Order: sequence, then C-alpha cells, then structure tokens
Amino acid sequence: MPDSILRALALGVGIFLVISTLFGAVRSFVLPRNESVLLSNLVFRSIRVLFWAVARLGRTYAQRDRVMALYAPIGLIMLPIVWLALLSVSYTLIFWALGEGHLERCFRISNSSLLTLGSEEPSHNMWANIISYSEATLGLLLLTLLISYLPTMYQAFSRRELTVARLELRAGGKASAPELIRWLDRTNALRDEQQQWQDWEQWFIEIEETHTSLPILSFFRSPQPGRSWVTTAGLILDTAALVTSSLNQPLNPHLEVCFKAGCVALNRVGRFFHFDEDADHSPDDPTTRASFDQAYEQLREAGFELHAEQEAWTKYAELRARYARAVAHLARLTTDPSGDLDNKWLVTKGAEDPAR
Repeated sequence: MPDSILRALALGVGIFLVISTLFGAVRSFVLPRNESVLLSNLVFRSIRVLFWAVARLGRTYAQRDRVMALYAPIGLIMLPIVWLALLSVSYTLIFWALGEGHLERCFRISNSSLLTLGSEEPSHNMWANIISYSEATLGLLLLTLLISYLPTMYQAFSRRELTVARLELRAGGKASAPELIRWLDRTNALRDEQQQWQDWEQWFIEIEETHTSLPILSFFRSPQPGRSWVTTAGLILDTAALVTSSLNQPLNPHLEVCFKAGCVALNRVGRFFHFDEDADHSPDDPTTRASFDQAYEQLREAGFELHAEQEAWTKYAELRARYARAVAHLARLTTDPSGDLDNKWLVTKGAEDPAR
C-alpha cells in the first residue's frame, strides 16, 4: 500500500478517535440525560470484572464490601486515564500523517503536547503546531471536566446517603416495612403528616436524575457496610405498597405520588443497566407470599385495622410488580447487602450477590 494512502488512513483514524473521545467525555459528564457511552461502559465493565474476581474470595459480606467499595472510585479515576491514552495514540497517528518523522518521534511530540511538557515540538509546518496546541488544550479540558464534576457527584452522593441514614434511624438497623409503618404511625405520618412522603418523593426524583445522567453513582457504596440506597428504596416502596394494600384507612395522596415516583425512578435506572425482566423473581412467588403473611400478622398484632388478608395480598402483589424486578436487578448489580442480612422483609430478599 502506498505511503500516502497509509498516512491518509492514519489521519482519518486519528481524527475519528479524537472526536469520539471528546464526544464521549461530553456525553458522560456534561449532557444532562441518560446517554450510554460505549467507551465509558467498556472501562467500567472491564474494571468490574477484576473487582468481582477479587471480591469472590471474601468469605463474608463485609470482606466483599471492602473490595467493591473501591470499584466506583477507581473506575472513575481510570476513565480520564483512558481518555488521555486515546488522545495520545490519536495524535501520534495525526503527527505521523503530517510527516513529523517516525512513530517514536511522533509519540514523543504527542505526549509532550498532551502533558504540556514542551520537551518535544513539531517542526515541519504550521498545521502540526496547531495540532500540538489543540492536543494540549483537549488534555487540560478532559482533566478539568472530571475534576469539576467530582464535587457535583459527591454532593449527589451525600444527599442520597442522608436519606439512607435517616431511614435506618427510623426503622432500625435491620429495617422492615412493618417496623417502618409502626414508626410512621407513632409520628402520625400515615394519616396527617405530608412532609415525610414528600421528602421521599424528592429523594426518588433525585435518584432518577443523578443515577441515569451519572450512572457510576449507582456503584458508590454507603459509608456503613450494612446500608444501601437500593435496600432503602425497596423498603420505602414496600412500606407504601403494604400501607396501600393492607391498612383500612383513606389513601394518602402524598404516599401515592411518592410510590409512583419511586417506581418510575427505579425502573428507569434499572432499564439504563439493561435488566432482563424474565430473569427476575416473580412478585407472587411463595417466598414473597410468606413474607407478606408474616408482615400482615405483625401489623394485626400491632393493632392496625386491616383489609381482608387475601384482598390485601392481591393488591400488594399488583403494586409490588411495578418495581420488584428493577430493584432485584439493581440489588444484584450493586451487590446489595440485603442478601446477607437476616431480615426477611426486604424487597430484595433472595437476590443473589454477584460477589459470592
């Protein structure tokens, strides 16, 4: 193949890689919608395979959790490293196509520009110098882009974890829907109080926005090993479904809106991660019915006025079908701790921990 054709091909490939890398970074951190970026997906999935392999060696959930806690931060740090590596290769090809010498010299020019070292500069024409300055600009831009978004990501993480911690204080370390209902009843939130359900509604709305536009947030784990945003979301929805189906009282409109917001949020986050609906547990399996019967009996013993049990179960199963598959998928994807807890009243009960 003639040298001119090879150089033209190298120029085309280099320009394509530069544009793809730049647009991938913009879609990952700037575009405010749930875009799936191939490059980011490949980076995070590759790193996840390594972390899962190490996590499987852990005998307890706490050991696995310590390993998986590093996955999201390291994956996030690796992303700009991959971006810079692609830019290095891309501009090496471009400099070679512009006739700046052999590949080794072009590689030195590329990395000198990318890292703003100034130790090696192009010498043959003005276009090569323009390309050199553009590479230095893009390198700084990509690093600045990630650094500037770290505070935004950690603010979203802190707001998410604030609700997780508050729920644990209200319903106990091994939270259950009946226990949370008893707490809501003691604070009069079941009938008259609006703020609690509105706060949870706002939390679900933020989950939908942040965990689809910045999907790596889904894998940032709670500071305490026993906590999880997936478990918290499932517990709130379980509680709302149990109140709606079983308690003989007027429906709380704020509860209904909160339930809708939660179902929408978890299903959209789950769909972003391509959950297989057919592979998840059926909402009316025997384990779920046994858990419902146990929770129904706990509410009866607590003195709540209830609908007939079969009627309540039918309504509950219908409500739970709206979110159970998405929550089960997210629990497996994020190695949720609920599978390791003794508590049997969690929407994610029985979900297999991928790190086992």
